[in-house]
Amino acid sequence: MIDLLWLIPALPFAGFLVLILAGSRLPRIVVAVLGAGSVGFSAVVACLIGIEFISSPLVKTSFTRTVWTWMSFEGFSPSTSFCLDSLSLLMVLVVTVVGFLIHLYSVEFMADDDAYHRYFAYMNLFVTAMLVLVLADNLMLLYLGWEGVGLCSYLLIGFWYKDPVNARAAMKAFVMTRIGDTGMIVGLFLLYNSLGTLEIHELMVRAVRDWPVGSVMATVAAALLLCGALGKSAQLPLQTWLPDAMAGPTPVSALIHAATMVTAGVYLIARTHELFALAPAVQAAVAVIGVATLLVAGFSALAQQDLKRVLAYSTISQIGYMFLALGVGAWSAAMFHFAIHAFFKSLLFLGAGAIIMSTHHEQNMFRLGGLRTQLPVTFWTFLAGAASLAALPLITSGFYSKDAILWYAWSSEKGSVWLWLGGVAGALLTSIYTFRMVFLIFFGEARTKVYKRPGTAMLVPLIVLAVLSMVAGFIELPHTLGDVRLFSGYLGAVLPPVPIPPGQASLEGILGIVAAAVSVVGICLAYLLFLKVPQIADRAASTLAGRALHRLWLEGCGFDWLYQRLLVFPFVTIARINRSDFIDFFYQLAAFLAEGLHQGLSATQTGRTRHYAVGIGVGALIIIGMAVWL
Repeated sequence: MIDLLWLIPALPFAGFLVLILAGSRLPRIVVAVLGAGSVGFSAVVACLIGIEFISSPLVKTSFTRTVWTWMSFEGFSPSTSFCLDSLSLLMVLVVTVVGFLIHLYSVEFMADDDAYHRYFAYMNLFVTAMLVLVLADNLMLLYLGWEGVGLCSYLLIGFWYKDPVNARAAMKAFVMTRIGDTGMIVGLFLLYNSLGTLEIHELMVRAVRDWPVGSVMATVAAALLLCGALGKSAQLPLQTWLPDAMAGPTPVSALIHAATMVTAGVYLIARTHELFALAPAVQAAVAVIGVATLLVAGFSALAQQDLKRVLAYSTISQIGYMFLALGVGAWSAAMFHFAIHAFFKSLLFLGAGAIIMSTHHEQNMFRLGGLRTQLPVTFWTFLAGAASLAALPLITSGFYSKDAILWYAWSSEKGSVWLWLGGVAGALLTSIYTFRMVFLIFFGEARTKVYKRPGTAMLVPLIVLAVLSMVAGFIELPHTLGDVRLFSGYLGAVLPPVPIPPGQASLEGILGIVAAAVSVVGICLAYLLFLKVPQIADRAASTLAGRALHRLWLEGCGFDWLYQRLLVFPFVTIARINRSDFIDFFYQLAAFLAEGLHQGLSATQTGRTRHYAVGIGVGALIIIGMAVWL
């Protein structure tokens, strides 16, 4: 079965080809079956291969399947090879299983859209590109998938392209991520030029062999790869595209901008962790950027009124936690939080979609309220996702994944008390803005009528993801709560464990209690400020300092404002001044000559036969004369 590894990306790609070529002529039920079914079959194949990979003694730490040689040029022969190990299998299972649930949800959510087939074609192409990215055996093929998900992100953010706002959001996402991707491709050139290969395993072996820790080449290469990770994963300073990306359909946000694509940067760093370990300065920067991002995004989420923008900033913040874990060397903890985040954040986005559809496209949380009785299934499933996001202690998966990151931020050799404090502050912000969202939408006075309730195709994915959000975290527990290490043990063949200095282990229980207390305190503060006594928050926001902070946080801490004035406005101004530069003269001359020749030739087209006969005769005489003379 494992020899059929290539089927995992091939099935959704086949669905894409059929839908893009013939989808407009197919009934909607056939489009839905092709779109969701191809991803569902891919998930089944992935699960079967995963079972064989884990249980078979014949398969060691990895399995590689070469499909064909992509190109061959002077010793450079990148192949289309798919590599399966514990890390790529984790990514594949998340992409296919969560992707199938979101496709199933979309069957009903997008049922009234005129471009039904185009939507599923783009979604299938995205799943294909993401699977190529995570299964790639070499960085060249990984980069193909990397750019593929970028293209699909552009297409899906701007899916309703007739609205200029959506088109601008798609363009912004494309440009912002291209900035990071430029650094990444330069990094690939540097790696190949220095080490002579882009095959990932061999590349890491040569890097460890040829580059000492802290070497200039390792630092530059790691920094360039980090540029790509920052852009794709929406981390400072390239995070501003993600909140605007909420212009696309809500299931798109769940799949691309919560569960898979924005975590591609996390996967890239984890996959090349040996290189980052050789560049301690860059790895430390990863941790610092992660903490700064999770705090900036947490404050920004506190001020948003749009439900999807709250979730967008929450995504940026939670990926910041993953970067924090990567920066302190807690590779498995980062991937653990990635998996749990995929479950609860997809659930929250799909729950948001059910709310928006039920209330006739209302996204302002302050215009909602009292929906827990009108949408009971949506309420309970959304509450499960919110509790996991807020890391409600002991009973949610999010508590165990976030607690692991905070523990390693303190105890790791590369951690520090400042990184831990930043993570704890972010956890408090997360609890507050998460349950602010819950209390405003589901409690209090009902302000919006429910026009339509979600059907089975939308509710089933919500229920499945709610269960995963609650129970999936119990596969990795701290030693104070059972010391279960199934997840880190599973990834142990690919990602090394975190070295803990002597004497630190005794603090794990105390730090876990602090993390649990912070989560509960945040929920209580949200209840007090936004449900019990909202006048406190209103009075604080009405002060001069409160209004200034609210505006700053509402605008994402001013990054868009800064970029507009430092980059966009000067560039546009220079372009306008230089509109008629000398370069245009050459093109204008070519256009002038072409127009003159056209006018000269068109003057000969008189429609009079005798003129044509004279022309033929004169031309014949000229040709005969040239032949005789020459």
